[in-house]
Amino acid sequence: MAQLTRFHVGPRLSEMAIHQQVAYLAGQVPENLNGDIMSQTREVLACIDRLLAEAGTDKTRLLQVQIFLRDMADFQAMNEVWDAWVATGHTPPRATVEARMANPDCLIEIVCTAALA
Repeated sequence: MAQLTRFHVGPRLSEMAIHQQVAYLAGQVPENLNGDIMSQTREVLACIDRLLAEAGTDKTRLLQVQIFLRDMADFQAMNEVWDAWVATGHTPPRATVEARMANPDCLIEIVCTAALA
């Protein structure tokens, strides 16, 4: 049976699980909800970088990304931050949709999976 490892396990969710050489990240949201879409996006991407590093991989190994925006009017500004962060030549399959957030001050949530290095 393949090993399953969970990281940062809480009573409701784990921040990440690794199974069969794939890291599955929970939806990442910013802690600082006072910022605009660009600052919230930077914070979420930094969280993703930290979790991927903890798993022994990085953004060049992303398999899929799902981005949830509170308002699609933020799409262009979010993409400015995304484009500066994503690794050239390693852009993953991605979907971006508008969604009602659990906390209305949260402007973005990102879910992703990555292959281990």
